[in-house]
Amino acid sequence: MKRFSELYKRIAILTLAIFIFIIFGTIGFTHSEGLNLLDAIWYSVMTLTTVGFQVPNNFSDEGKVITIFLMLFGVGAVLYGLTALSLEIFSGNIGKEYKFNLIKKRMKNLENHIIICGFGRNGRQAARKLILHKKPFVIIDKKPLENRDDEFADTIFIHGNAIEDDILKQAGIEKASGIIASLPSDADNLFIVISSKELNPKIKVISRASNSNTIKKLKTAGAENVIMPDKIGGEHMASLLITPDLVEFIDSIVLEGTKKINVLEIYTDKLPTQFIGKKIEDLSILPKTGCKIVGYKDSVGEYLINPDESKIIEENCCIFALGQPHQIEELQKIYPQD
Repeated sequence: MKRFSELYKRIAILTLAIFIFIIFGTIGFTHSEGLNLLDAIWYSVMTLTTVGFQVPNNFSDEGKVITIFLMLFGVGAVLYGLTALSLEIFSGNIGKEYKFNLIKKRMKNLENHIIICGFGRNGRQAARKLILHKKPFVIIDKKPLENRDDEFADTIFIHGNAIEDDILKQAGIEKASGIIASLPSDADNLFIVISSKELNPKIKVISRASNSNTIKKLKTAGAENVIMPDKIGGEHMASLLITPDLVEFIDSIVLEGTKKINVLEIYTDKLPTQFIGKKIEDLSILPKTGCKIVGYKDSVGEYLINPDESKIIEENCCIFALGQPHQIEELQKIYPQD
């Protein structure tokens, strides 16, 4: 990264050196030979690039001295500068530097975002869900994402190893609200959990696990939730045989996240303060949007299914609303959660 941070400085120095010799030759030939500006520039460039078509008639001694100086010192410097600039362009370093600076610019004002560590199958599924819910996120992966799909064309991607603190800092770990550790190695995910909590104690960490023996270690390290994709997949397949219609119905609500949103979480600490201590019915969610309140999570983490509208709204709780996509959109406008 240090090389790319100094690339523009290097290019500026090389370009400046080229122009200094061109300007020196132009001024010299204008003064000594009486050439007009364009002819003086043309002869300076011709000398510095060793093209050398012909010498102007009645060339003065002063002009010859200037030409000798340009040949001895300028030609080497200019040819080296042009070669170095060409290498930077054709090697793709300038393009990489541009992308790197673009990421830095976008990261500057990014906060309360999600960091996805590892962009395999699970990482891509998480990214699609975040895009659906319009949540800002940053992807970290060791493999370059040169040929990314169109659906991820505008995502912020950082090429690097997520277990390194510098890479996590580059992804804005200090200002992030959550991180998803979806690397294939449980050891690497454990390292990410520990590093994330050290860099940002308030961040919420969701980790993937391949071995059930590491779940306890990941939670001890600070992960709020640990997911075993293989286990969930097996249980889901079994449920499709036992209660197929129920599972498919729930999937259509929660998991069919590529086109629509049917459930919304309303955090009470993001509601207007006048609603704290009031009843759920005072929110007027059903008459205003058509959405129905289907769940309530209290401050200690207990869930209440289908709460009564007389339920008192408390601080640090969460209300779950169910509705059709257009109803959820209307609810988001009335009670935004961002």
